[in-house]
Amino acid sequence: MEKNLKQAKSNCLKVTLFGPESTGKTTLAKQLARYYNSIWVPEYARAYLQRKWNDERKTCEQSDLLPIATGQMKLENESAQKTDTVLICDTDLLETKVYSEEYYEGTCDPILEKYALENTYDLYFLTYIDSPWEADDLRDKPDERKQMFTAFEDTLIKYNRPYVLLKGSKAERLEEAVKHIDLLLKAKH
Repeated sequence: MEKNLKQAKSNCLKVTLFGPESTGKTTLAKQLARYYNSIWVPEYARAYLQRKWNDERKTCEQSDLLPIATGQMKLENESAQKTDTVLICDTDLLETKVYSEEYYEGTCDPILEKYALENTYDLYFLTYIDSPWEADDLRDKPDERKQMFTAFEDTLIKYNRPYVLLKGSKAERLEEAVKHIDLLLKAKH
């Protein structure tokens, strides 16, 4: 199990979209991948939990988190081998850790926590809650957006992760993200 959560070595810059549900992470991940003609890593949890909802009418349980984390890292590690420029991650294990702690009385599986803290990214883009809420089968905390945002930001601060807060329209967020990625790419070469 543990080796499946370990981040594989790669030559690309890795950036992660990070924040509460319905804050535009997937939209921005797709935009950035298109802009850089690169690859984005989708959120494995979304497909996994949608299948579970469709098949069983059940929502996420704590026992789902390790399989979700394993699936996420498999997608990320495979995708990282397909680019040497920038890899756009729609989420990471640190985000799964935040959800675990917020939904399950402050707890997180020790193995998940270990790799959430060991895996590294060049930059996090923290998406603010100024995007309109879009309901779906899986989203469930429309009235707790501020609390969830605070949990995400506090986590980035607690673990000293480099991050940029993204607010505003889709175009404004894209422009700000590109500015920061370009700086990292310039420094890399």
